[in-house]
Amino acid sequence: MTDPLVVVGGVYEERCLHPSWQQYYGSGGRAASAIAKMGAQVKLYTRLDPAGRQELEERAALENFTFHAEHMEDPVRFEYHHPLETPRIEGAYPKQSSLHVEAEAVVQFGMIEGDAVVKADRVVYDPQNAEETQHFVANGSQARELALILNRREARQLSGMTVSATADEMAKKLLQDTGARVVVIKEGPLGAYVLADKTDMRIPAYRSRKVWKIGSGDNFVAHFGYQWLVQREPAAKCVELAARATAYYCQAQEFVSPSILAKFKPEEINVKESIIKGRHQPNIYLAGPFFTLNQLWMVKQARADLRGLGLEVFSPVHDVGHGTAEEVVEPDLEAIKAADVVFAIVDGMDPGTVYEIGYAKALNKPVVVYSENETDDNLTMMVGSGCIIRNDYATAIYETVWEAVRK
Repeated sequence: MTDPLVVVGGVYEERCLHPSWQQYYGSGGRAASAIAKMGAQVKLYTRLDPAGRQELEERAALENFTFHAEHMEDPVRFEYHHPLETPRIEGAYPKQSSLHVEAEAVVQFGMIEGDAVVKADRVVYDPQNAEETQHFVANGSQARELALILNRREARQLSGMTVSATADEMAKKLLQDTGARVVVIKEGPLGAYVLADKTDMRIPAYRSRKVWKIGSGDNFVAHFGYQWLVQREPAAKCVELAARATAYYCQAQEFVSPSILAKFKPEEINVKESIIKGRHQPNIYLAGPFFTLNQLWMVKQARADLRGLGLEVFSPVHDVGHGTAEEVVEPDLEAIKAADVVFAIVDGMDPGTVYEIGYAKALNKPVVVYSENETDDNLTMMVGSGCIIRNDYATAIYETVWEAVRK
């Protein structure tokens, strides 16, 4: 490939409150940076407000990529309380006229402020639309070879299948309906399913020591695009390399280089077949105090995030409620016995939570402990008994999922 690899996508300000972080990236800006770090020539097509243009000019000069940006008057900002949260999108983003892009090879992301009509020989397309997922050809875009990179929600919307459909069922229908050459369905901690022509494969997720979730999907698509469009690797290998590059991004919170990617060998998460086929849903016991508003908010947030990642969650306050010892103890202990993993929030060292951890370990249950503020001395027994201790919320949640789904 002699021409630059073209990236089409939005550039937005992103802010996370905890841990504190603020950058101008968006899907397009992040993909341009990730691909440039791999040594490829990159040109980004996007829209920018004045502040975003200044930020992108500095980054492009530093990271050695070029861009074409149409003017956008008002900035758009993505706000997160924490990295697992669905962002709140702030700022005015009236629909703009379509970008028109013709190129040899394109990585295209959906944009909230408008769309892009792309005509290219080969395209990697990630619709990224929270409201309504749009087919690549819906606005007149054309590609001789098309690779679709979708999450499960997007795959369901485009395939028209039900929530119970498996990744392979949705991929086969999409390959038939869209004429795509490749369909990749990302399933978070379960890895990804790839179907290319008549070859299909499941690629595992990879365990990282830390999980920085913001932009991880953008990074995955960027690396798949680099490998498929520039390196011309087979689709399954592209997914495997993209998954490893994304594990590095989550762990280091930076983009991987070719030399680091060649040496980076994170642990594979090989998932139980019963979970992949939808025959079993792992069960999590959520231990933690719920006697103040902030404690209750934390429990509610953890419950929502674990359920959002496909787990069944038993939460004492939600499933049993307040009551006397006679009313609550036995149901809670029975739920620990039934659980695959215990997720414990221990800041404050609530006696009930500490007891639940000990009970779970006596039953040889995996326990993931989330603690930001406790001293090493307070955590001694938990460390010594083999609990997984994490002081970062997103990482603790993902450790729980990995423990629950692995063989």
